[in-house]
Amino acid sequence: MTNILVTGGAGQLGSSIAAKLALKENVTVVIIDNLSTGEKSKIPKKENIKFIKADVNDYNDIISIFATFKFDYVFHFAAVVGVERTLENPINVLHDIDGIKNILSLSKNSGVKRVFYSSSSEVYGEPFEIPQNENTTPLNSRLPYAIVKNVGEAFLKAYQRENDLDYTIFRFFNTYGPFQSNDFVMPRFLKLAMNNQPIPIYGNGDQTRSFCYIDDNVDTCLKALYEDAYVNDVLNIGNGDEISILHLAEKIIELTNSTSEIIFLPSLKEGDMTRRCPDITKMKSLLGRDLVTVEEGIMKMINHYNTYTIQKTY
Repeated sequence: MTNILVTGGAGQLGSSIAAKLALKENVTVVIIDNLSTGEKSKIPKKENIKFIKADVNDYNDIISIFATFKFDYVFHFAAVVGVERTLENPINVLHDIDGIKNILSLSKNSGVKRVFYSSSSEVYGEPFEIPQNENTTPLNSRLPYAIVKNVGEAFLKAYQRENDLDYTIFRFFNTYGPFQSNDFVMPRFLKLAMNNQPIPIYGNGDQTRSFCYIDDNVDTCLKALYEDAYVNDVLNIGNGDEISILHLAEKIIELTNSTSEIIFLPSLKEGDMTRRCPDITKMKSLLGRDLVTVEEGIMKMINHYNTYTIQKTY
């Protein structure tokens, strides 16, 4: 029996990872989440998935869980996320450093074979080069969220050097999917468009992002586990197609046949980087298939929202 811990498993990515991990025979997946931003309804209902409400930032909350299950692998995805939320709650963001230390300390002492860590494209800050490469692009953001992710990466490397605890660092670039919360741009724009409501954009909308559909993200993460790939290494996980926020809003209006207007708000004071586009050479080699295009992903989201609305109606 293989026991795997997923922290932050009531969020979009953690719950999706847990669901696919649980498809394997002789696997028990334990989800830890304090439900501060996650939702219990997102946790997959499978016999081999166990949910424990706990806060990874509190050592006493999770020490007994490690003692009980003797985890083989840990996916540490618990974190305060979302640009606006992290800017408004910087102290809560900094508390996530405690969670990183707790997870690594308990993993080291309980025989965990590898820790998979959710870092972020935010560590890159303003782009030094495009696409942003794991090895050549400096980590230069000063935002609390990015600093914490960078500190987490440093902790993983230090624990490997001193304690031989293996790791893989995932730098996520704007993962989206049907269960993403409205705090993020893709579901927010889509739901506004589907209701023919105005779509607000900060600044003039020329800031760019790349959007990675949830299936591409999850499949890459799990291949890193199952194929023993990128051990003690860093891996960008995203999509190589760069799109401006304005173009995204226009595309969503087109694909939803919406009458929504685009309205322009003052630029954010900080946190809204001008460009984001990863070098996904390593990711594509590992995934071994074509990625979902933005158009395909948007249509998957639309179909999900339409189906969910119909189901709720009856």
